[in-house]
Formats: sequence, C-alpha cells, structure tokens
Amino acid sequence: MAGSILLFGAEGQLGQEITALAGARDVSLIPLGRAACDITDQQALRSAIASHRPSLIVNAAAYTAVDRAESEPQAAHAVNAVAPELIAIAAAEADVPLLHISTDYVFDGTKTEAYDEEDSVAPLGVYGHSKEEGERRIRQSCSKHIILRTAWVYGIYGANFLKTMLRLANERSVLKVVADQRGCPTSTTDLAEAVLAVHGELAQGNESWGTYHFAGQGVATWHEFAQTIMSERAAILGAAPSVEPITTMDYPTPARRPANSALDSSRFAKTFGLRSKPWQERVSEAVVSLVK
Repeated sequence: MAGSILLFGAEGQLGQEITALAGARDVSLIPLGRAACDITDQQALRSAIASHRPSLIVNAAAYTAVDRAESEPQAAHAVNAVAPELIAIAAAEADVPLLHISTDYVFDGTKTEAYDEEDSVAPLGVYGHSKEEGERRIRQSCSKHIILRTAWVYGIYGANFLKTMLRLANERSVLKVVADQRGCPTSTTDLAEAVLAVHGELAQGNESWGTYHFAGQGVATWHEFAQTIMSERAAILGAAPSVEPITTMDYPTPARRPANSALDSSRFAKTFGLRSKPWQERVSEAVVSLVK
C-alpha cells in the first residue's frame, strides 16, 4: 500500500499538475495551499502532518520570483530556506520521508556540460542562494529526504515562459528572446510523473535518499524554446510572430541567470526508472492544450 502524499504548494503550477495527475491515477493526495497551511509556521506543519498521517511529504512551495527576490531577500529566504527546514524537522519528527523541489539556480552556469549531482554549487543571486540554503537545511534536519532539482519549468497551469510567449504572440509581430543561455525545458507533466514515481518506489522499499536532477530531455536556448512554441502555435493557427535572437546583455534583469542550466538526469532515471519525454514533445502537448 503506497499510502498518501501530503502536498505543500498545491496552488502553484507544479502543485496543480501533481494534484491533477494523482486524481487521474487514483493516488491518495492531500493538497494544501497557503491558506490551508502556513509552511513558515512550525506548529501548523506538525498539526497538518499529524492529522493527515501521510506516507510522503512533497514540498512544491517556493518563492520563484527570481528578479523580485533581489529586492525582497527576506521573503525569498523565509519561503525557500527557513520553511524547508521547518518542514524537514516536522517530517523527521513524524518519521515521514520528504521530497523537496529545488532548482538549477544553485549553479553558476559556467560548466560547459550538463550539471550532475556531484558538481559544486555556486548560486549567482538571492533566489539561488535561498534555494541552496534550503537544500542544506533539509540535509541537516531530515535523513529521509529526496531533493529534486529541476529547471525551466512550464506547463498549462500558473505563470511560466511558454504561457508568456503565447500571450505575447497575440500582441506582437516580433519576439526578441535571449539566445546565449541554455537549459532543459521541463514540463510539469514530466515533473509530476517524477514525483509519483518516487512515491511508488518508496512504497516498494526503494529508499534511495539524496539529491537528484530531473529535467526535460534535451537542451535548448530560450530562443530555441520560443521558436518551438511559435512553430507549434503556427501549426494550429496558421501564423505566429517571428522570433529574433538577442544576448543576455541586450535584456538586462535584476538577477543574473546561469548561462548553462542543463541538468544530467541519468541518476534519477537509473534509480527511479523514469526519464522525461523530449522537451519538444511536451511543448507540443502544452501548446495544443492552451491554444484554441
């Protein structure tokens, strides 16, 4: 018996995807949003875990406004560093495993190949620093943990790059997109599948604790990502804006981005038996779902 999943961050783009997939798979899931449980409140976390008695806790909650974090470091720190520690402490007290979603932004992007789990972290900005601190605090507080780093997340829920590009396509004839940053576009569909795969493996006794990477299969620049989105849109509507490449210098932002966010997901595939679909396939599925 796999037991139930207690999900924090249920209202986010990934949380909504996990909730939908669990429902479709008849997996027992308790989705908690911000109003249902304040993850910065230790007693609220203990009460939630005690009342629901899950077999796995998933923390998909995060402060993800990368640029705003530069001017709101305390808010980012509270949600991305302190809250994960509080969840980890409560999980350890109840002897319940914790799966925590982290990010490629723990790296500085200077490596030429894809990052694996053994590479040294070196975050560039407030958001990355807060997420890396959250990872460290979890490792110190809960031995039964899985930290799942991902990158360039998009899907049909919430706000993300793909949905922004589709919105701008209705407003502009030309889109200018950064072409000197690369990474692995990751569908929330694949990421939700990964979460349920971990849940299933834990139920079978595969307690492979530690840090893993899980991202979309294949590497792209933001420009290539946008081009594919527009190509899929054009296949449905018959037209799409042109996508012009620009440099990071052409599009300055408050937070520095890693030039290379590619993640090597082979350890996760070997351990939990799941690899994401090629990112282009998932982009096509998302565009078809969103473009009417």
